[in-house]
Amino acid sequence: MKILFYAAKVYDQKSFEPELKKYPEVEIDFIEHELEPRTAALAEGYEAVCAFVSSDVGAETLQILKDKGVKCVLMRCAGYNNVDTEKAKELGITVKIVPGYSPEAVAELAMGLAMAVNRRLYKAYNKVRENDYSLKGLRGVNFYQKTAGIVGTGKIGAAMCRICRGFGMRVIAYDVYPNESLKDFVEYVDLDTLLAQSDLISLHCPLMDSTYHMINIETIRKMKDGVILVNTSRGALVDTDELIEGIRLNKFLGVGLDVYEEETGNVYEDRSDEIMMHSVTARLLSFPNVMITSHQGFYTVEALQAIAETTLQNMADAMAGERTRNDVA
Repeated sequence: MKILFYAAKVYDQKSFEPELKKYPEVEIDFIEHELEPRTAALAEGYEAVCAFVSSDVGAETLQILKDKGVKCVLMRCAGYNNVDTEKAKELGITVKIVPGYSPEAVAELAMGLAMAVNRRLYKAYNKVRENDYSLKGLRGVNFYQKTAGIVGTGKIGAAMCRICRGFGMRVIAYDVYPNESLKDFVEYVDLDTLLAQSDLISLHCPLMDSTYHMINIETIRKMKDGVILVNTSRGALVDTDELIEGIRLNKFLGVGLDVYEEETGNVYEDRSDEIMMHSVTARLLSFPNVMITSHQGFYTVEALQAIAETTLQNMADAMAGERTRNDVA
């Protein structure tokens, strides 16, 4: 099987090439171009393509892939809201994802963001580099005996629950499907209760119609004053314009974002020499209590290895015509 690997970075090749030795019948070509309608035609002669969360795998892209003979789209990520799964089914294109590469990798980053915005670590780092050892603007709060509210308790949310418990926090959670493995220390509540009681709110749920912009000015107003909000899940869970309104109302002690609505076109690219006109991201970065990272929750040695292993196993399953729990189309 020949696979065209889109948006390939050096770290992708380093993690996939060792795993390829287990699949001598597979050939992968790595290209830097992102998968989108303009580049889909490059897949002519390939049976499968490998795409990422930043790819445009909409109806137009899928139709071009189908016309070029592609039978399978291998998503090397858990999220697939950028994939038109109904169109893929219509065209007979199999779509497979990597649902659980390393829950701890994302959860640990979520807590890292929470700690960084709480204790202003990014600001302290820069102050000391300039020989400014004053404590102005660095005061935080203890997490010990505070309440952590976890929205979504799948594998990543469950890992975050365990981390918060380790900090000595009371852990409450909201999920349509409670995780039975957490019942000994997690109290499930409705969303309004979680918003009202939590000192730290961390989002770990998929992007669906029911969760789109679930964090908006109305839900923000229900939160405690001085709350910390962290999102390492999907950018569109948060209405960015209304988040900015909430920040200006001094609702948040801190906001940590590894994902955000405007990330497409920015994420994984070096735009340091560009002026970002009319950028919502730039507005967020203007606040002293906001920290944004570059969708790096997956970026650990262990997670990259797991992504490579699962993606290639997904490919083997597709070659054998086997459907698994990783199929979404």
